[in-house]
Formats: sequence, structure tokens, C-alpha cells
Amino acid sequence: MTTVESPPAPPAPPTPGGRANPLVALVRNSWRQLTSMRTALVLLFLLAVAAVPGSVLPQRNVAVEKVTAYFTAHPDLAPVLDRLWGFDVYSSPWFAAIYLLLFGSLVGCIVPRLRDHTRALRARPPDAPHRLDRLPFSSSGERAGAPAEVAAALHRMLRGRRWRVVTRTAPDGALTVSAEKGYLKETGNLIFHYSLVVVLIGVAVGSWWGWHANRLLVAGPEKAFCNSLQQYDEYGLGARVSGAGLPPFCLELTGFEATYQETGQPASYTATVAVTGSGADRSSSFAVNHPLRLSGANVYLLGHGYAPVLRYTDRYGQSQTTVAPFLSKDAMMTSEGAAAFPDTNVDPKTGARDPNLQVAFEGVYLPTVPDQPPLTASAFPAERSPGIMLWAYRGNLGLDSGVPGSVYRLDGRQIANGQLKRLEPTPHLLRVGESWTLDDGTTLEFLGTRPYATLSIRWDPGEKIVLVGTAALLAGLMLSLAGRRRRVWFRVTTSGSTTIVESGGLARSDHPGFAAEFALLARGPE
Repeated sequence: MTTVESPPAPPAPPTPGGRANPLVALVRNSWRQLTSMRTALVLLFLLAVAAVPGSVLPQRNVAVEKVTAYFTAHPDLAPVLDRLWGFDVYSSPWFAAIYLLLFGSLVGCIVPRLRDHTRALRARPPDAPHRLDRLPFSSSGERAGAPAEVAAALHRMLRGRRWRVVTRTAPDGALTVSAEKGYLKETGNLIFHYSLVVVLIGVAVGSWWGWHANRLLVAGPEKAFCNSLQQYDEYGLGARVSGAGLPPFCLELTGFEATYQETGQPASYTATVAVTGSGADRSSSFAVNHPLRLSGANVYLLGHGYAPVLRYTDRYGQSQTTVAPFLSKDAMMTSEGAAAFPDTNVDPKTGARDPNLQVAFEGVYLPTVPDQPPLTASAFPAERSPGIMLWAYRGNLGLDSGVPGSVYRLDGRQIANGQLKRLEPTPHLLRVGESWTLDDGTTLEFLGTRPYATLSIRWDPGEKIVLVGTAALLAGLMLSLAGRRRRVWFRVTTSGSTTIVESGGLARSDHPGFAAEFALLARGPE
């Protein structure tokens, strides 16, 4: 980023006593320091340094579960970082302060530059110096024709090459031709910096009026969800957004298609959803990098997985079915998860439930079970030979303790204190349609799987502003790099019957090709 110090402010008017107002002087000096190049560079460096914790530490608006895991792994350090906004870096007061100061410094720099550039564009090229031979590039020679004809030919030549040209008559009767070129460099600089302001405004608009949320959506009508905060796994709202202001719509995952190469690398993911309440009920398909566009929200497909369907029949013959999403842990979709049945083994005569007879299963789902052991990882991500390896647990699941836990794994504290016991030392492999009879005569059946999709629902009203600002920023950068500011002068005089033309050139910026360009201009029109 190129930043030029703003011109010095005019002196403050003196007070009636003859001394400058100290408050006005303080404001003037503070503004002068804020809009200086040194301050802008320092603020830009501080902004880069302030963004480092956001890259190193997990952020709540991106992965709240990772923040929770960080608190578990670092119980002493995490609260200190939390008080310093370490897990909400980009919404912290100190990050906003640096951001706003940089914004003010940038505006204070470019507004005077625009005024000066507009004035320079309207100004005429300056008259030729008295001694052209003292310029970095100069030459002199005789030309055929009258001075007025030679000057007019030089004028036409320069205009034809898109130079700004002015012809003047000097007091001694000599004709001078002044030309300049390269204002697009400063124009590009200003477009670049104003576009940067537009990008910052777009980011601020998105931060204030945008929102985002994540949801793991399993296929099936009973797993559909509506756009409310209670339905999301995690969410983040802008400063000017409330939960009541979210657009009304509901989504049901009706299908998911994944294709893979023979190496197991994914080729395509396509999700099909039924949309209701968004103005018109419809069925829509979307894929990675091709989001579903709704009124006031965009739905992005992040990933997918499998949710085994398990049916447990307790000792009283009562059956319960659960659809438990298993989270993938490798590229072959080897997935881990848990299925809990807390309301089993309820005596139908008395309605009494023994909390120590709750049942749960934890294990690994393999979309393609290997032909040879060990059966610890899937051989392919698609369901070519599905199977699930499960451990059975019985006891108190700890769901009534009030302590929040993960739905994807059992409570390790209950297992450690012996209230939840593993029934067998080795896991049991179930294929689709197979059942497993436990030691008390109860059974577990593996009915199959349902696909699930990991969705990110987002709305950023500032993204179009950022897009326009970024496009203009790149255009301004190209103009700035291509533009070269330079000036040339010609003085046409007579010596007897001979017309003499003196020429001089000055490159206002680094321009290695100006020597060749000046030599071509100095030769004059062909």
C-alpha cells in the first residue's frame, strides 16, 4: 500500500491574547500524525500482528468445538486468553481500534491527494525551463521550416501520441512547446486507495449485518430443520443482527450423491434439499463451490458422512431406532461415533426406569470393510461393503447430570468411574441387516445408513461491496504500475535564416525506457 503524507494543515488562528488555542493545536497535530506515512505503516503492521492470534488460536465464530477442546487441554491458559478476546480476535475492541485508526489514516491521506490530483489534471503543463541543457535528457538541432510551422508540427506530433501539450510565445519571441504524460499513475494510485476504503467498508457492513451458522443435516423428513438459532450446532451473529431477524426457511436433505476416483479421491459432491418457506417451495441441488442461493441466506456444502441406523430391542421387547451421525476421521471416510439408548428397559407394568440399565454403543463405521484384518480403517470412501464395529456399554450414561457433552462420543468420566461399563472386551462387527444379541438377551440390529451433509449457512450483505472494491483495486494497481510520469519541452528559435530546436526531458518517476522515448521525440515528426 502506497501512502503519501497529507499536506500540512494551515496554522490555527490565534486567540485574542495572541497565543494559539492549545486544543486546536492538539487536534491539528494529532490529525497530522494520524495521516502521516509513518503512522499508516505502523498501523498496517499492527493490524497484521493483531491478526496472528486469529490464525493461531481457534475462533468461536468458526469452530466453537475447537475452542471448547482448547479449554479442556489448557484449563489455566484458556481463561486468560478468553479475557483478552483471544478466541474472538476479529470482534475484539483492540482489533477494532486498530482497524478504525487505519481507516481514518487512509481517508486522511487520500482525500487531500484527490484534491491535488484534480487540480493537477486541470492545470496546464509548465513552461519550458530557461536552460534545457541542464535537464537529464537534452538535445539541440536545426530544423527546416519557419518557427511557427516547426512548433505546430511538434504540437501535432505530441498530441498524436496522447501527450498534454501547450504552445506558448516567450517574451523574447521564441516558441515553446510543453508536454507531459503519465497522470494515470497517480489516478491508479488513488483508485487503489479508494478501492481499499470500499473493501474496508464492505467488510464492516458484513461484520455488522452479516451472520453465519453451521448444521449437520441427516437425510430424512424427521431430521429437517428451520432457520432458527436453536436448530444450529453453532452460529455467529453480526452486531446489528438478532435471532428474530433471520429469514424464514426450512431445509430437508432428500438426497446426496458422492463420486470418487479409484484412488479414493473425491470427484464430486451434490446435495439435494427440499426448501420450504423461502417464498416458493422447491427442490434444489447444490455442490461444493456452487452454493444454494436463498432470500437472505446462502447455503454452502462443506462435507458429508454417514449416519448408521441402529435398532435396539430391550429386555421387555420394546424397540427404539436411532440415526446416529458418525464423524469421518480420514480420507476413506472411516467414521467414529456413538449411539445412545437412554430410555430403554422401562418396565411396562410400572413405568419405572432404572438409570443403571441404560445402553449405548460406540465404535467405527467402515463404508468398505477391508478383505483382510485389521478392520480398523475403510478401504474406500463409498459404501461398497459397509460394516460397523461396535462396543456395547450398559449403566448410567450421565445424561441427567446437567454437564454438557458430545453426542458423538460417550462420557469418558462415566466410564472411568465405573458407572458405565463395557460389556465385551472386543468390538463386534455388524453388516447391514445383521443383529447382535447381548448377554441379557437384548438385541441390536444394523439397518443401514443415511447420508448427512455438513452445511454452512451464511449471509454477508457486504460481499458485493467487497467484490466491486477488489475489482477496482486491481484495476487501480495495474494503472499505477503501468503509468510513468514524464515531461518534455521544446524551444523553437531562429538564428538568421536557420530554425533551431532545443529539447529537454525529465522523468518524474522511474522509467528505464524514457531515454529511447525522448530520443524518438527529439528527432521530431517524420
